[in-house]
Amino acid sequence: MRTYRRGKVRLTLAALSVAAVGLSGAPAVAQDLPGVRINEVESNGGTPGDWVELTNTGSADVDVSGWVVKDNDSSHVFTIKANTSLAAGGYLALDVESAFGLGSADSARLYQPGGKTLVDSYSWTAHATTTYGRCADGTGAFTTTTASTKGAANACPGGTNPRSAWPGDAAIAVADGSNVFGTNLSGLSFASPTVVWAVKNGPGTLYRLVPSGSTWRPDTAGGWSSGKVLHYGNGSGDPDAEGVVVTPDGVFASTERDNDKSGTSRPEILRFDASSSASSLNATAEWNLTADLPSVEANSGLEGVSWVPDSFLTAHGFRDEHTGAAYDPATYAGHGTGLYFAGLEANGTVYAYALDQTGGGYTRVATIASGFPAVMDLEFEPATGHLWAACDNTCQGRTTTLDINSQGRFAATAVYDRPSGMPDYNNEGFAIAPQAACTAGHKQVLWSDDDNDGGHALRSGTLPC
Repeated sequence: MRTYRRGKVRLTLAALSVAAVGLSGAPAVAQDLPGVRINEVESNGGTPGDWVELTNTGSADVDVSGWVVKDNDSSHVFTIKANTSLAAGGYLALDVESAFGLGSADSARLYQPGGKTLVDSYSWTAHATTTYGRCADGTGAFTTTTASTKGAANACPGGTNPRSAWPGDAAIAVADGSNVFGTNLSGLSFASPTVVWAVKNGPGTLYRLVPSGSTWRPDTAGGWSSGKVLHYGNGSGDPDAEGVVVTPDGVFASTERDNDKSGTSRPEILRFDASSSASSLNATAEWNLTADLPSVEANSGLEGVSWVPDSFLTAHGFRDEHTGAAYDPATYAGHGTGLYFAGLEANGTVYAYALDQTGGGYTRVATIASGFPAVMDLEFEPATGHLWAACDNTCQGRTTTLDINSQGRFAATAVYDRPSGMPDYNNEGFAIAPQAACTAGHKQVLWSDDDNDGGHALRSGTLPC
């Protein structure tokens, strides 16, 4: 027996004998088509439902308007809307459940307009625990991925990035006083060797931390001794601040929701003026990314945020997926001097944005698979060019390094276990001290524990300089 999903209704039908490319009376197979391929399939528990992802392995954009996706029943048809183009090297996720559900034993078949000429197909006999995806993207065989990466490069098992031991010291140390922060401390960002910014997600609070011997404490100057409560630009609300990064444009926080309306997702990036003497801080700019991101639960939104300067991106040939060409900062007037990278907890995907610093507009420039099912923090390390992605106890405290590859895209280059001396804490924050802080060939790394295990929210370790 096989099962079709129709929202919350399940219909059971007699099993059908299905050939690799479809039903009896095989369709014509396309010849010399552009390199559009089925790349990933979600048949169970997707957001918002079942989906089929395409990728373009060719060197030119392809107009896929009117192309058709079917399952193993030729009467089930999903048609790609008009004026849809798939960029070279890009990804296009199709929410096919608006037309039909994918079963536990089923197929995804891609056709040219009219539904007669077959382009690509994939069949399976059971739901994947995650998704089925090609490894390598667009060209390899289908396998069970390590995480769903809707609209981004596949998270392939093993791949070229086997897990490695933490490259710094195995030992860690407590890095705060007893019960200074309590629970909910989340994102971290070094501003200098002697200043760290931290955010709490409930109530939304920004802290300025300074050294206190071998630990860090809230700065007692400037009204920072208890942190400063955050609000939206109009002075209302309680932003659920999960990530923080300090940049030449200000201090930015990534948020999941307004805690005053905790059941509603509100993924935003907010900018704050940390030089203000006010006892609480209203956002000086807001970027609501709801319309550009997958629909997610209220507590599964934007967790991490980082910033990468334009100078680094252009020097390393970063590819702009919006324009389909090498990234040119001049394309995005008013965006400042770099791009903002936001990590979504729900799917482990990183989204790069040019944020208009003057009007609240934004453009997505890249979509990046972290290799994890969830991302809790992001950290750009200028000395190595790594964009680090950190996961909490969902992934046993592991981190990945992402680097710009020969195609101009950030891709995972290493996966590291947490330090062996670190219990599997709910670490939601991760920050690396700047190169100027190096001592005896090592620099400090900080983790923040959302659960305040043992009465401590901050712990420190090292990385080689």
